[in-house]
Amino acid sequence: MKKVFIGCFLAVGAQLGAQNLPGSFNDAYRIFTSDKIFDHASISLLVVNDATGKTVTNSNSAMGLAPASCQKVITACTSFELLGHDYTYKTTLGYTGTITNGVLHGDVVIKGSGDPTLGSWRYTSTSEETIIAAFKAAILRAGISEIKGHVYADENLWKGGVTPDGWIWEDIGNYYGAGAQALNWRENQYDLILRSGERVGDTVNFVGTSPAYVSGLHLAIMATAAGKETGDNAYIYPPQGSPYTSVRGTIPVAEDSFTISGSMPHPALQLAITLESVLKNLPLKDIALQYPDKNPKFDSVTIFYTHTSPDLDSIVFWFLKKSVNLYGEALIKTLASKFTNVGAADSGVSIIKSFWQKKGIDPASLNVIDGSGLSPANRITTASLVHVLQFAKKQEWFSSFYAALPEINGIKMKSGSIGGVVSYAGYVRGKNGTNYTFAFIINNFDGNASEVRKKMWGLLDLLK
Repeated sequence: MKKVFIGCFLAVGAQLGAQNLPGSFNDAYRIFTSDKIFDHASISLLVVNDATGKTVTNSNSAMGLAPASCQKVITACTSFELLGHDYTYKTTLGYTGTITNGVLHGDVVIKGSGDPTLGSWRYTSTSEETIIAAFKAAILRAGISEIKGHVYADENLWKGGVTPDGWIWEDIGNYYGAGAQALNWRENQYDLILRSGERVGDTVNFVGTSPAYVSGLHLAIMATAAGKETGDNAYIYPPQGSPYTSVRGTIPVAEDSFTISGSMPHPALQLAITLESVLKNLPLKDIALQYPDKNPKFDSVTIFYTHTSPDLDSIVFWFLKKSVNLYGEALIKTLASKFTNVGAADSGVSIIKSFWQKKGIDPASLNVIDGSGLSPANRITTASLVHVLQFAKKQEWFSSFYAALPEINGIKMKSGSIGGVVSYAGYVRGKNGTNYTFAFIINNFDGNASEVRKKMWGLLDLLK
């Protein structure tokens, strides 16, 4: 039966050079959906011929499904249009009190505006070492050679929760589940280094973290060793009913320095104590131990330095290329802050829905609650995704957006994947020069996600 299925699929694919592309592609799609792996799945596919505007395939394009990271397409395009492709974030340094003979009788204050790249290793100008060196140099130029107070992080620009509604506990302790704040640091990420035993079932031991001290992190390692080729199946869970962050799951046997990445408990505080440790030439842990429990009010601050982030073109490049969830959450809160003065995720979502409603998209087809697609509760339609992609093609920022889309299996498209979800959205250029815009979402399939991806690629290949 399997041989017949494959043979039919290839036979249909061979017809695509003929004039009846929609008919032959839809025949292939019907074969695709008859696979047992999709018996209980919800599948939505919309393919449009860009030149004629005609629909090649429309299957459940009005059905709202969890899009996973394909939702980033909507966040990126909205941000380009409403913020501008050259938008930048500003992080300022200031001080309170007075400076006498090089001694600051007061505090240094770092004020954030939501920059998700501060301390990021993705840009030369934003690395942890570069930022700390620049901040220290700026403090010296301001005439401060010693501080009697502390370095404080002012993250009061945004209101509301750090983590969007709908994110699950299994995600938010890990690096991809780091929420966005008005002052982010190192992409709000730390690395956890582990050592496993020689036998399956052996305990896993803590080796260290990078950075060497992570503010607010208290670990309970519960992970065990699994087979040698099993890969990373360890997850970091934030505290619940105890002060400990727990590590569960498995890593392969006989690993001396196996690294997994988590979300920092207090990234803004981590930045503040990092800068203070450099200024006072003391270890991070010693600085953290003497830190006051409460931050003061920042009523009167003299600003003396401003750090400017990479522009939105560069931010969206990594947002789409590497699917950095933090960037998406920062962008929707930035939209909220700019248009409502409240940097909250739900306000940003309202702005996104309102903007696209004016462009002809029914708000009910954009039932989103975050900017990255990490929440399994998001629901959008493939019709909405195609609408956004086609809108993008007509804008002056399209070249930046197109460059940021990953190339997967020879197709420029954004991918998405969370539990039970695989999705793709982007652009295909056929051999005959015909361009297609498409969105393809599958929820609740039975089987391995990598197997589903390959099947989806095989169908999309027929458009090339």
